Amino acid sequence: MDWWLIFAVFLYLASAALIIAEVFVPSGGLITLCAIGCLTGGVAIFFSRSAAAGWTGIGIALVMIPSVLVGAYKVFPKTRFGKRVLLAPPVRKEGEAIPDTEELKGLLGAVGTVTTTMRPVGMCDFSGKRLECVAESGYVEKGSRVKVIRVESTQVTVRVIQES
Repeated sequence: MDWWLIFAVFLYLASAALIIAEVFVPSGGLITLCAIGCLTGGVAIFFSRSAAAGWTGIGIALVMIPSVLVGAYKVFPKTRFGKRVLLAPPVRKEGEAIPDTEELKGLLGAVGTVTTTMRPVGMCDFSGKRLECVAESGYVEKGSRVKVIRVESTQVTVRVIQES
């Protein structure tokens, strides 16, 4: 066995490890330059043996690099280190998402209270159900009474009720 070929394979493996490190370690591209250097050295060693070995080495590199990156992205979050470093996705309780359009259409004509100042978008409370609404007239003070006048998709438009 030729030791140079083993060294070329080692350079490929080092290049793969450096590519993974570049994804997770901010280095300003320095690790990428080292990975490219290892890859170039491995290809040069393969081409020094023969043209067929060189092209085979390039083919291996073209398959190896994307495979290593995809594998790293899939495996890293499942490792103990990955679980500590990555942020957990937000946990939402059932019912915290945007209500269905049909459910919102049932609010047409409902009267509620503005819970945050509307400029023109703000939160309104309709019998304990808080929704993001759009004011018909623009600016609406907190605590004002409003009525739902239109529901288009998931956008609820309200009008201020003039209390006399």
